[in-house]
Formats: sequence, C-alpha cells, structure tokens
Amino acid sequence: QVQLVESGGGSVQPGESLTLSCSVSGNIFVMGWERQRPGRQREDVASITRIGSIEYAESVKGRFTISRDNDKNSILMQMDRLKPEDTAVYYCYAGPIKSDQGTQVTVSA
Repeated sequence: QVQLVESGGGSVQPGESLTLSCSVSGNIFVMGWERQRPGRQREDVASITRIGSIEYAESVKGRFTISRDNDKNSILMQMDRLKPEDTAVYYCYAGPIKSDQGTQVTVSA
C-alpha cells in the first residue's frame, strides 16, 4: 500500500517563504502538489516527473520551485514571495494516490 507523508506549511507574512516536503513509499513517475483555497475547488500547483519534467500553475510561476530526490522518493516545494492568495490546504500526490490530510499554509499580515 502506497503511503504519502507530508510536512511543512505554517503561517507566514506576505513576502515570506515556506517549504513543503512529501515522501512516498514507492517509486511513482509523477509527484506534485495540489491546493484548495477557501471556497474553491482543489487545483494543481506544481508537478515533477522522475525524469525532471516540471509544470507550474501560472499563479505560482517564478515564486514556487519544485524539486525531487528519486533515491528517496520525495519532493520539495520551495514557496517564495508568498501572497495572501496562496493561503490554502496543500495536498501532495504521487500518481493517482492523493493525500487526504494536507498541510495548511496561511499567508496574512
């Protein structure tokens, strides 16, 4: 059974940074993060494949950086210049496996 373990998140002020991490108990081709902002549907934020192909949502391009350690089956997402609109619950996914728990990111002055 594939398991996801997330960590990171928290409360910061606009312009500050946070790092999210996620590890999976298996070798999955695509891993990434989704988020659910208050009152909105879950949306894709960033993804990365085992061969390093990366995609970002337009709203985070230039501010978020996703990276991957294939040996550890883990990903990191560095979130810089955070904005209040980045406030959301962030969920890790690995292939079709999606986290149910998520981690809260709150950006407010």
